[in-house]
Amino acid sequence: MAPPGRRRALSALSVLLTLLFFTSTASAVSAVLGIDLGTEYIKAALVKPGIPLEIVLTKDSKRKEVSAVAFKPSGKGPVALGQFPERLYGGDALALAGRFPGDVYPNLKPLLGITAQNSDVTEEYLKRHPALDLVAVKERGTVGFKSGSFDKQELPYSVEELLAMQLKNVRENAETLAGKGSRIEDAVVTIPAFYTADERRAVELAVRLAGMNTLSLMTDGLAVGLNYATSRTFSSISEGGKPEYHVVYDMGAGSATATILKMQGRSVKDVGRYNKTIQEVQVLGAGWLKSLGGDSLNALIMDDMIDQFVGSSEAKSADVQADAVRKHGRAASKLWKEAERIRHVLSANQDTSASFESLYEDVDFRYKLSRSKFEDMASEFVTNVETPIHQALVVSQLQLEDIDSIILHGGATRTPFVQKKLEAFVGDAAKLRSNVNADEAAVFGAAFRGAGLSPSFRVKEIRDSEIATYPIKLRWTDESKERQQNLFVPSSQVGGPPKEVSFKNLDDFSFRMTQSVPSKGGPLVERPVSVVRSKNLTDSVSSLTAKFGCTREEISTKFRIRLNPVDGLPEVTKATVSCEVDDEKKANVVDGVKDFFGFGSKKGDQEPLNEGEEGPAEPLESNESETFAESSSGGPSSTESGAKESAKAKTPKKRTEIVNVAFVLESEGLPTPTKAELDRVNERLSAFASSDRTRRLREEALNSLEGYTYRTRDVLTDESFIGASTEAQRSTIEKLLSSTSEWLHDEGSSATLEVLRQKLKDLENLVKPIQSRKDEVSKRPDQIKSLQDALEQTNTFIGAIRKQIDEASSAVSSAFESAASASASSSSAAASASSSSSSATSTTVDELADLEEPDTSSSSSTTEETPQPTKYTDISPYTEEDLTSLISTHTSIANWLKETLAKQDKLRPHEDPALRLKDIEAKSRELNQATMELLQRKIRTPPKPKTKSSAKKSSSKKPKSSKTTSTAKATESGDGEGGNAEATGRADAGGEKPPIIRVGEGEEMPSEEEILRMVEEARGKQKGAGKEKERVVDEL
Repeated sequence: MAPPGRRRALSALSVLLTLLFFTSTASAVSAVLGIDLGTEYIKAALVKPGIPLEIVLTKDSKRKEVSAVAFKPSGKGPVALGQFPERLYGGDALALAGRFPGDVYPNLKPLLGITAQNSDVTEEYLKRHPALDLVAVKERGTVGFKSGSFDKQELPYSVEELLAMQLKNVRENAETLAGKGSRIEDAVVTIPAFYTADERRAVELAVRLAGMNTLSLMTDGLAVGLNYATSRTFSSISEGGKPEYHVVYDMGAGSATATILKMQGRSVKDVGRYNKTIQEVQVLGAGWLKSLGGDSLNALIMDDMIDQFVGSSEAKSADVQADAVRKHGRAASKLWKEAERIRHVLSANQDTSASFESLYEDVDFRYKLSRSKFEDMASEFVTNVETPIHQALVVSQLQLEDIDSIILHGGATRTPFVQKKLEAFVGDAAKLRSNVNADEAAVFGAAFRGAGLSPSFRVKEIRDSEIATYPIKLRWTDESKERQQNLFVPSSQVGGPPKEVSFKNLDDFSFRMTQSVPSKGGPLVERPVSVVRSKNLTDSVSSLTAKFGCTREEISTKFRIRLNPVDGLPEVTKATVSCEVDDEKKANVVDGVKDFFGFGSKKGDQEPLNEGEEGPAEPLESNESETFAESSSGGPSSTESGAKESAKAKTPKKRTEIVNVAFVLESEGLPTPTKAELDRVNERLSAFASSDRTRRLREEALNSLEGYTYRTRDVLTDESFIGASTEAQRSTIEKLLSSTSEWLHDEGSSATLEVLRQKLKDLENLVKPIQSRKDEVSKRPDQIKSLQDALEQTNTFIGAIRKQIDEASSAVSSAFESAASASASSSSAAASASSSSSSATSTTVDELADLEEPDTSSSSSTTEETPQPTKYTDISPYTEEDLTSLISTHTSIANWLKETLAKQDKLRPHEDPALRLKDIEAKSRELNQATMELLQRKIRTPPKPKTKSSAKKSSSKKPKSSKTTSTAKATESGDGEGGNAEATGRADAGGEKPPIIRVGEGEEMPSEEEILRMVEEARGKQKGAGKEKERVVDEL
């Protein structure tokens, strides 16, 4: 075993390695992004170590990004195949809609997860954006778009691909917020409660194409409720409290939804014997109305504007038709933009107006609308405001009286008639609450859930749960009969315990899972979600039959199915076949040995004792004769015991043999992209991103070149620039400036990045040398003055060092003379003392001399060596060699400066200088370094202090009481005091400090306090206040 000290060292090393591990792990932690995927806006919140729940700003510092992407056409028509136009996002994209309506793609969310033949949704979208070329994506049939900015052979862009571009832009903004080197790979995305399996998979595909992993899809209502719960504590039902029921009414641009949430506290098991109280947020039901939202209200205003425009006298005279205006891309884009603005204004004002210049066929138009008229136009929508709440109450099996409050979320809830209708529906205005941020509560809830799902963060423990929303059914074929079974109801909890479904099928088969989705104005329609195919069911049944003798009637097939906690869709977690067999096992040799020693299996013949019961008494060991006598008497016979055992053997226990079944889960519904298709899309997105980077660099180079031409034109008239250049040089620059400006005007906008950089380099090659000479002329005097001051300071320092060395040399000479004189006097005194001591010893003997220890340190005066002079190392720590090195450096730099100044004085301002600023700075650093090395070279380390043991040992020795010893001690003491007096006298003049070298007031040289501090710190003699500092004296 290692010694205790070694064990402690290993323990400290383990702790250090552990800390390093966690430090490296924390630095590698990836941030998590919460995304509120709205129809009109996309909002994102970042959670990262050091950045808790921060809204991701757009490039123009806004807290939400418009859900739009645009391809800006080039001035020369479509780009060639394999090339890409400029991409714009958000507000910049919408700004192009008035000029290029066919290349701006806003509000794509309603088109996710549907086919291009879905007439209701696609027709409504094209009615609002008629200039877009909507097509079907090949092999999938989903919605895609063709753009006139690309070559005709370019494949269409799917909705998922266009949405991925927007999400990738949001991700880049978030990584900018997170800091350099940060990478975001995980995201939690909000979706409407009514999203089907196809729509959920479309969102996951867009997130994956954006380079992120979907941690979870969560409904908007639950996200708002989670944000609501983060700042509140609810009554614990474990302590008799009652749960709270809240409705999150979310009305955005695309739809209106109502989500009923149950919020409560609960006491659960914690570490050890302790309990803890957690918060729970559960979705009980949801309702929605897809036709009620901000876009629907915008469409009402847009239709009214078109009707008024067509009815105006100017339009009638130009024979303007309503259908023609609706199909005109630019006119429709202008009308839609103003309709949205008018709706927002009417939320706070009673009336508003809009003006259009040359709206269509050069006809101007002015439009006015009041709030009362707008509410009359929206009367059909007013009556349906509370419809989502009714639906949610039915699913949750609650009454309106059970609801504690209605939480408003979404921009459209600010519409006055919406709030009035909800107040009338609830009957109590106090229940209508705006206690969450109507724009950002959902994105904060998504980010909070992301932090909870990530192992890198520790947040308030809130357990949330979703519901299935739609009924889930199973469909399969058994013995040529179509069978079905209800699997989940709309209120089934997502992520809950799996359901075990039994099948009678014993051969490989497949079954489908479907969603029952409501159709428009009709009954529920089943849509396929996925299909499950068994792979080795037949072989597994044969294995049970062959190995355990199971009959086919005894075998059952079971599948465990749950709702996936990530996307809420059904998934199979396990599949098995099983049968019950007798729990009989043939005993082998090992089992016999175990039974002999009492270690056999206890499952068949021993039952566990309940608390308070006593086991049967073990029989005592007896010999053979005793056993025979007992059996001959009236005791229990062996026949009766054998009968009991045989009766027990007739009822053997059963056990279940289980064999796992392999299966394949395949998605159904809209076709998923193949691997080749995904690779193609990812490659195109990467090429598009590379094109954007190159374009940004090209624009930066173009701006740099234009700015440099303007600055160069200005410096040509500067007096200092003229003085540092010749007429020929300035003429050459002017010619190049003129040609470069003409080239920028004609070809600059289409030039490549390499050409722009070369043009800038050609100009810089002519201008920068002159600028350098100009700077040299203006800054050289100050640099020369600084170097000259440093040389003067160093020269003064050299004089001070020289004086100190001379004083130290004379002090050493005086010390030698004093030592020689003291040696002569001590020799004569020792001789006389020796003669008197010998006579006294012969007549008088000390009776206690034998009891004392001999003093080995003392010696006879006749054998004592001549004392040597003390080294006065504190007088000067420098030597002649040290000073010679500094003098050499000083002389070299001074001569260089003198010679170079003479050369510089002969040059004219427009000639390249002989004395450059960088050379002066290098010489200044060299001189300063040589001075500092001299200061630090002789800072000595203090000697080791005496240990307690040595001091105790020396003090324990008592010298003999003899005149010889006394005389020697007196002589030694006198020498020490006399030697130290001289040094002490010099030290006292400086307050127990070494001699101070005062060089001057310049900043290049260290001050007195700095030198003293360096010396004192090196010696390690700093002690508490009031303690004297010991001077170190080396003795020979």
